[in-house]
Amino acid sequence: MRLSISSEIGTLKQVLVHRPGQELEQLTPPHLGRMLFDDIPYLAGAQKEHDLFVQTLRDQGAQVRYLTDLVAQALAEDAVRAQFIEDFIKEGGDLARYHHQALRELLGSIKDTKALVEKTMAGVTDQEVGLKDMQPLTALARHETRFLLDPIPNLYFTRDPFSVVQNGVAFSHMLAPARQRETLYGRYIMAHHPEFSGGASFWYGPEIPYSLEGGDILMIGGGLLCVGLSQRTTPEAIEILSRRMMLEPSSGIDRVLAMDIPNIRAYMHLDTVFTQVDRQVFTVHPGILPVLRCFLLEKKNGALAAREMKGSLAEILAQAMGVPKVTLILCGGQDMVVAQREQWNDGSNTLCVRPGTVIVYDRNKVTNRILRDHGINTIEVAGSELARGRGGPRCMSMPLVRDEIR
Repeated sequence: MRLSISSEIGTLKQVLVHRPGQELEQLTPPHLGRMLFDDIPYLAGAQKEHDLFVQTLRDQGAQVRYLTDLVAQALAEDAVRAQFIEDFIKEGGDLARYHHQALRELLGSIKDTKALVEKTMAGVTDQEVGLKDMQPLTALARHETRFLLDPIPNLYFTRDPFSVVQNGVAFSHMLAPARQRETLYGRYIMAHHPEFSGGASFWYGPEIPYSLEGGDILMIGGGLLCVGLSQRTTPEAIEILSRRMMLEPSSGIDRVLAMDIPNIRAYMHLDTVFTQVDRQVFTVHPGILPVLRCFLLEKKNGALAAREMKGSLAEILAQAMGVPKVTLILCGGQDMVVAQREQWNDGSNTLCVRPGTVIVYDRNKVTNRILRDHGINTIEVAGSELARGRGGPRCMSMPLVRDEIR
C-alpha cells in the first residue's frame, strides 16, 4: 500500500488508531508524572468514547486500522517475532535488560501474537516473572509492585510516534522515556507488514539524538511543512528533518515553517494550539500569539537557510503558503478564561476529515460554536475520559492516506 499524505485537510481515506487497553489500568498515582498523565482515565469509559470516535471516522468514509492488528500481522514469521521480543526488551530500560532472560521466557511463552503485542503494551511486573519468590528482603521491604517493563499508556495518541509526510515516514525520537518504545511498533509495521513494507522513504529516526514528535508535524501542502519548536521537538531535529526532505525531490517539501511555541506542558505539541480546518483556515489558541516566533527554512545554493519571519501569524502563514489571506479562528474566542479552559481540553486539537469538516470534542462548546460561525462543519464526539491523557481527535489519529487537494 502506498502511503500518501500531502495535506492536513484532504479527504481522510485510511487512518491508524489504538483502542485504549490494559495499559491504562496500570496507571497509579505515584507514577502519573513519569507516565505523562495528570489523572487516571476510566478504561471502560475511555474505550466507549474511543469506539464512538472510530465509528465516526468510519461514518465519514475512512478505513480504520488498529495498531495492535497491524503489529501482530507484521510479526507473523517466527524470526521476526523473536527479534521483536529482543528489541522490545532492549529498549525497555535497565531493569528490563537486567532481567532479559526472564522477560524473554515470559513473552516468548505467549503463543497468540496479538496477545503478545497487547502484553508488551500493558507492561510486565516483577511478580509475573516470579522475582518476589527469589528476593525475600525485597518482598518484605518493598510494598509496591515494580514494573520490569513499564506500561505504555500514551499509545492511544497514535499521532506522536511517527508521521506520514507525502509517501514517507518520520519516526519520532520521543523525548520522555515513558514513550520511547512506541516507535518500535511503527518500525516493525513499516519493515515487516506485507501491506506497508518497502517503498516508503524514511525522513527521521529514533537513533537521531534530538527529540522530534509527530504532534509537532503539520503537513500544510503546496510544498510547505509546519513543525512546532516545542517542549518535545528541538531546533536541531527540525533542521535535520528539513534538510533530508528538501534534498529529496520526492518529498515535495521545499520550505519548512518552524513555529516556536512556549515550552510548557499545556502546549506540549504544536497541534495542541494550532490545527488546520479548511483551505487557508486554521484554529489557534490565542495564548500563543503574543510570544510566537516563526522561522522559515529553505534550501539556498544547496544548503539549508533559515530566517525569522516578522508580522502577525496570519501574515506569516499567508506569505509562507503563497496565498493572499489566511483566516485564524481563536480557540475560546476573545475570552481568555474560556480559551485557556478549552485549550486544556483540546479545543484547538481538531481532526480534519475533509476540507471544512472537523472532528472535535463535544465539551468545547464555545470553540465549536465559533468554528460553526465561520462555516466549519463540526462533528462532535465525547471525550471526558480520553481527554484526561491530554490529547484530542488529531492526537488519537495517524492518517495514512488522504486524497490530494485540488
